[in-house]
Amino acid sequence: MTLTIPEGLDHAIRVDVAPDFRIEESAPDEQRFVFSYTVTVHNTSRHSVQLLARYWKITQGSGKVQEVRGKGVVGQQPMIGPGQTFRYTSRAILDGPVGVMEGTYTCVDTASQRPFEVAVAPFRLAGPNQVH
Repeated sequence: MTLTIPEGLDHAIRVDVAPDFRIEESAPDEQRFVFSYTVTVHNTSRHSVQLLARYWKITQGSGKVQEVRGKGVVGQQPMIGPGQTFRYTSRAILDGPVGVMEGTYTCVDTASQRPFEVAVAPFRLAGPNQVH
């Protein structure tokens, strides 16, 4: 899933997400379904940006919604230079085999110190034998 968000004339941040079901960490009999997701943030703008915070909305197949907010990602507030990417992997634990995640990153243009948000389009988390 790819989403490009232009911010003014100077910013273009693209976010790619690749989810994966972690069968070896999951316990379906205990309603524990573990997913990893690898996020790649591409800075195609002319300025460096720093990713300051994240917000995730996780909607499980049951309808239960969990919201997660925090500084940075995986313990970092990465600086991403023009033409550079930042990649990380994290996880989500659901009580069922399907769900959807979506969110936003709060970033700052390091040249102007102007904050902006980058939307992360919804992406599906699906265990084995689930319709994709």
